[in-house]
Amino acid sequence: MSTLTSAFLQDPVWGLVFPDEPRRAGQMAQLWRVYAASALRYPWTFVTPGAEAVAVWIPPGGVELTDEEERERGELMKRVAGAEVARAVEETEAGFGAAHPEEPFYHPTLLATHAGHRGRGLGMALLSDTLARLDAIGANAYLESTNPANDRRYESVGFVRHGELVTPGGQRVTTMWRPAR
Repeated sequence: MSTLTSAFLQDPVWGLVFPDEPRRAGQMAQLWRVYAASALRYPWTFVTPGAEAVAVWIPPGGVELTDEEERERGELMKRVAGAEVARAVEETEAGFGAAHPEEPFYHPTLLATHAGHRGRGLGMALLSDTLARLDAIGANAYLESTNPANDRRYESVGFVRHGELVTPGGQRVTTMWRPAR
């Protein structure tokens, strides 16, 4: 979980969902553990050999969390971070879900590079490798870019701006689409 936590610790969206800075890393780690464990039901989780970067994809028709896992996530977040954070996580995720396109798509729900390994192209290599797999099967991809600094990176591998959503905390998130090739 250290790669996911490190990558999102200062994220413009997720960092603010967890306002208690001294406790943020521990609280976030609990959240990412839920999502990563849930995604293992699909064969679309990719990690670099040293776990410096991770890409967690949800296939068309798949869900990030089952209804039961969503309930458990809510209870867990209340225990480790409080009711306000639990509500912020739920509302943020609901906003992301409401913005999803109707067309089938693969969704990189988590794409992260550990802060200590940024700038080496590890995350983009994982993304490119996965996109090559999607191209081979003629599949669309869709993502939410919570950090504007990453938008150009996603555009460099074929994503185009699809729309924008505003989180309950007021942060703007760019939604991006990459059509099947």
